[in-house]
Amino acid sequence: MDTLVFFKYLAVMAGVTYLIRMIPLVLFKKKITNQFIESFLYYIPYAVLGAMTFPAIFFSTYSIIAAICGCIIAIILAWFEKSLLTVAALASLTCLIINFLIK
Repeated sequence: MDTLVFFKYLAVMAGVTYLIRMIPLVLFKKKITNQFIESFLYYIPYAVLGAMTFPAIFFSTYSIIAAICGCIIAIILAWFEKSLLTVAALASLTCLIINFLIK
């Protein structure tokens, strides 16, 4: 790739990233008092994280069965409010064991 093209792409990416963070600060100078908007904005990071993570769960292993078993274990452990490390470790271990048993 040409160095000039790389720096053009880099400048556009940096500009877009900066605008995404700067525009809300410029538009909303007062504190948001509307309860609906406040609660909507509160849950946005969780929704985006879920939308990015959940599909990746099913394509992270060679076997969809292992992925489903790991997802079920993660959901159960999260339901019982276990720590993030415990949920991730046991879900990964479940996928590893199921993959080992299938092969």
